Formats: sequence, structure tokens, C-alpha cells
Amino acid sequence: MKVSALDLKRQYDGIREEINKAVLEVIASQSFVLGPFVESFERDVANYCKTKHAIGVSSGTDALLLALMACGIKNGDEVITTPFTFFATAGSIARLGAIPVFVDIDPSTYNIDVHKIARVINKKTKAILPVHLYGQCADMNAILEVAQAHGLKVIEDAAQAIGAVYKGNPAGTLGHIGCFSFYPTKNLGGYGDGGLMTTNDDHLAEFLKILRVHGSKPKYYHSYIGINGRLDAIQAAILSVKLKYLDGWSRKRGELAAYYSENLKGLPVRLPKIEPYNTHIFHQYVIATPQRDAMMKYLEQQGIETAIYYPVSLHLQKCFEYLGYKKGDLPESEKASNEVLALPVYPEITQNELDYVIGHIRNFFSRQ
Repeated sequence: MKVSALDLKRQYDGIREEINKAVLEVIASQSFVLGPFVESFERDVANYCKTKHAIGVSSGTDALLLALMACGIKNGDEVITTPFTFFATAGSIARLGAIPVFVDIDPSTYNIDVHKIARVINKKTKAILPVHLYGQCADMNAILEVAQAHGLKVIEDAAQAIGAVYKGNPAGTLGHIGCFSFYPTKNLGGYGDGGLMTTNDDHLAEFLKILRVHGSKPKYYHSYIGINGRLDAIQAAILSVKLKYLDGWSRKRGELAAYYSENLKGLPVRLPKIEPYNTHIFHQYVIATPQRDAMMKYLEQQGIETAIYYPVSLHLQKCFEYLGYKKGDLPESEKASNEVLALPVYPEITQNELDYVIGHIRNFFSRQ
């Protein structure tokens, strides 16, 4: 049997008619960039996230970049973040000439260790950029308390966490700006790149809208240097269809995760830990074991696709050598990079496929 890490064709098959109709409506309108379809989607997401403003942009990476720009991050500023995340988090900081300052992770959740943030704050620190990794929110109250004490901006990287909830608050609504990705593999994914920012701050919302169109308002009059960060209308129309299904898909992911955890108990693997104050939407279901590489190879031989998020901690990436970090500086992140493995978890996976994955994981350890 072959079990894919993700099969988006199955999702499309279930909503094909709605998607095709939405795309054709955009084509018939000949309104392809921003415009009414994007505005409608922005309103829907703002309502979904219970926030005042949602601003659609061209990608999750551009959402991060624009958020940092709107918060005034510039050359020489320091931004505290996690080393255990996708490259865009730290890359967006560096693109502005700012300095990513990495804080090690909590090994039980893989999110930034909030107890280690205060010790790296200095006069150059301007913001904290936590990541809600794998679909579970970082401990935002602790982060916000530190930020408020030091006058820092907080930008949430919620690229993997739309629909996640922290103490009753949707991901992306706790800091100054929340950033989302609609890359096709996300829980809410488009058919190409797309992203969005959320904020409850009227001034920031207006500034973000200006920055995403080259810093112009009105058109061709530029008070700021922005970027071309606009969301395509076709992506907005597709995402509007999918948004209606998101909560159901998230519930299904939670059920799959619970089934995995129940049937993998007792094995020498670290299972996902859900903090009691969080609603985890399981963008990824990640286990960890020192035998990760051998297990991944064995599962591949059985036709089971898995993935490693992420194999090299950012502080050890070659492009960040200039920051001066060395191996051993952030041990929990480094350990996670060597041990984590994401299993197939998507709403359309079948019971037979799920049991096949579980059976072969159990079989791998029984052979030891």
C-alpha cells in the first residue's frame, strides 16, 4: 500500500464544483488582483478570526515581511524568534537588515521557550516573533507580558495555525499583527501562493494596505517604499470556498491525531503534547525518536511518505553563519531537528491507511 503524506486531489474531488464555479466567476469578472473577491475573503477571515482587520497578501512570507515593515523594523534592530521553524520567519527579519535573535524551544511543544526570552532583550530589541508551530499556539500571555514590560512589538507567525485557539483567542489576534500562509499544503491552502495579515489596530491595518501596493495611496503617489504584495482574486475565491469547510477539516485532523496518539502509546517515541489552554489544529502530527532516520527509511520502504519539519535548525544554516551561533548553542532545537518526523495527517486519509501507518511504526520497534 502507498500512503501519501498529503493528497490534495482527494480534497479537490469533494469540493470540485464549488471551486470551479468560484474560479470561473473571477475569470468572468476580469478582476484578478485585489478587488471585490479579495475584499469579500478578507471580511470572511476577519469574522472567522474575530479580529477587526484582515489584509490579504501574496504569500505568508510577504505577510511576515510587511508586518515587520509596518512595525518599523529596520537595519540593526533585533527581533527575537525561534530557530525551529520554516526559513521565512528569520529570513524576513534578515531581509530588512535586522538581526534574528534565536531563543531555544520548549521540547514538549517545539514552540519558543518563553522563559528564555527576557534574558536576550537589550536596547536593540524591537520585536518578538513567535511561531505557532505545527498548529499549536505558543504561550502568548507570557510573551505579551515580556513584550509589554520592554515596549516591544509582537508579530505572530500563524502560518500553520489558522483555526487554532489560545485561551479562547484565535491564533493571529493576540499580538500587534498576525501572519498567515495559504500555501497549498496548509490546512487552508490555495492553488498557488497566498497569505494574510490580521490586526485590531486601525492605523496598522491602513499602513499594511498601503505597503502591499508599493507604498502608494492614492495610486502612483508613494509616501513609503512598499512591495508588490497583493493577493490574487482567484486565490481569494478559492480560499473563500475552502474557509467554509475549515472547522470540519480541523476537527477531523484532531480525531486523526487522537487516534494516532492512542495507538502509538507505549512505543519509544515522543508524542505531541497539547497544552490544556490550546486548541491544536494539527497542521502536522509530529512524533520524535532518536531512531528517526532509520524509521523514516523503513516506512518509505513500506510505501509510507513522511516528512521532516525541520532538518536543520535555523541558527546552524549556512546563510546565518554571520550571526555567530555554533552547534550546541540551542540544544533543544538541534535535538528536535534530529528526531522529529511528521506522519500523514489530512482529513481524507482512510482508516485502512491510518492503521497501515500505525502498524508499520509498531512493527519497526518490535524488530529492534
